[in-house]
Amino acid sequence: MKVAEISFFDWKDRFNDEESCRRYLKELKWQNGFICPRCGHDHSHYITTRQLYQCSGCQHETSVTAGTLFHRSHLSLQKWFWAVYFVGSDKGSISAVRLSKLIDVHWRTARLVLKKLRKAMGNKDSLYTLHGIVEVDDALVGGKRSGKRGRGAEGKTPIIIACESNDKSAGFIAMKAVESINHKTVKSFIEKNISKDQIVHSDALSALNIISEIQQHEARVTPANKVDGWLPWVHIAIGNLKTFLLGTFHGVSGKYLQEYLDEFCYRFNRRFFEKEIPNRLLNLAIIHSPLQSL
Repeated sequence: MKVAEISFFDWKDRFNDEESCRRYLKELKWQNGFICPRCGHDHSHYITTRQLYQCSGCQHETSVTAGTLFHRSHLSLQKWFWAVYFVGSDKGSISAVRLSKLIDVHWRTARLVLKKLRKAMGNKDSLYTLHGIVEVDDALVGGKRSGKRGRGAEGKTPIIIACESNDKSAGFIAMKAVESINHKTVKSFIEKNISKDQIVHSDALSALNIISEIQQHEARVTPANKVDGWLPWVHIAIGNLKTFLLGTFHGVSGKYLQEYLDEFCYRFNRRFFEKEIPNRLLNLAIIHSPLQSL
């Protein structure tokens, strides 16, 4: 779906105070007028002192933020909207410390804002499954402790990656952090992220053999000097991910890794629509179910 591109100055003019943000929420949430979430009635009374809409039918009270990512948040809508813009417009993402300075909040508040937005990104992409020829591989990322390289490296988290291969370009990707690469985790990942009866390419890692039970699986022993010919796009995705993590976050622990994977995949899957991402992310926040209070 095509979404409007927006510049810094347009965003600044559109959301220059709390009321403009609230008005935008109302317009997007109730495009055809107020609808009571409880009974479906289409008339309400606005309670100015509490900024609530009271249904004329069942007397249920609701707000423009109810059912959105902003529900029961103590952070102002203007700061929320600007956080959305800064996160959406920065190609390399943004750290909690940097965001806290930009919207003038404590870094812990900025961290929770980012957590909510990344969760929404991940939930959005979970609605899609990959099609066609799909490359699958594993990798080890993160970790702050030094140790041996390769499989079994200390402090690192294994991830499973799938990437659509569209001849001369990569399509959509999916990534999942797991405790280990084994038949159980691989099968769960494939069933969730790849449509049935697709052609899946992988290397000959034994843990990936399970793919043959659920997909048209083609596995090859691939020496390091030939791996880019067999699994070109998934390796580009892995390389870009590591650059993304090191460039903005200087590494990341396993505890938070899935959040960063969700954000990376969301950005990668919309890389041809970068200027639309702020608006896409704002619309996503409005239709997304609320998470923990902030």
